[in-house]
Amino acid sequence: MTNTVSTKSIDKLTGKKAIVTGASSGIGKEVAIRLLQAGAQVSLVSRNPDKIISELPVGSNAKGYAIDLADVSQVATQIKAIVEDMGGVDILINNAGMAYIGELIDMPLAEWQRLFDLNLTSVFQCLQATLPSMRSQKSGTIINVASIAAKQGFPNWGAYCASKFALLGLTQAIAAEEQPHGIKVMSICPGSIDTPLWDTLGDRVPPNFNRAAMLRPATVAESIMTLVNLPADAMISDFVLMPNAGAF
Repeated sequence: MTNTVSTKSIDKLTGKKAIVTGASSGIGKEVAIRLLQAGAQVSLVSRNPDKIISELPVGSNAKGYAIDLADVSQVATQIKAIVEDMGGVDILINNAGMAYIGELIDMPLAEWQRLFDLNLTSVFQCLQATLPSMRSQKSGTIINVASIAAKQGFPNWGAYCASKFALLGLTQAIAAEEQPHGIKVMSICPGSIDTPLWDTLGDRVPPNFNRAAMLRPATVAESIMTLVNLPADAMISDFVLMPNAGAF
């Protein structure tokens, strides 16, 4: 699929307002494109949203917001401002995240805190910023992008696993709290995905990692859209999606 918004798409989400974090590349970019194709108004949250905005056709119903989600002291205020700017929110895709490869015995505390700030605390802040609007309309869909690392521990990925295990617990708890308010909160746990994240890890990536055998971001995005488009009376609480090659 090309990274353009099709004029032939079925407008299943016309009138819906969506926020996507980590929207400038990888899964976030692919999800944002599909939401736009389906007719949604999409707010693109990223440190560099211009990367995706520049690839969209003129007139696309999208707006970029340059936000560093790792600066958790500002996240709730910034996301609330987006909700106000949009006039509400119906869909939230919490996709932004980072990884760290290395044994826990050697991991600096600052790196641990930075990873948890982005992978977990920023999600908590995005939830607090969007849930009041969803509660007021008694509907909403939230999808938290976790990982197969939320299901099992991997050596040298301890901090990442811990953050994703915690994200899964947060998702399950908030889903139970928001179900009476008509809000669906779901998680997706993909296996290894060939995204630009790997390029940021340099020589820490094991040489036996075959990126060609990993999931494509587009594949994960299609699965996320399956969750978004579920009937109002249905939800998949935890969607595990793996490449045929298995876990890496």
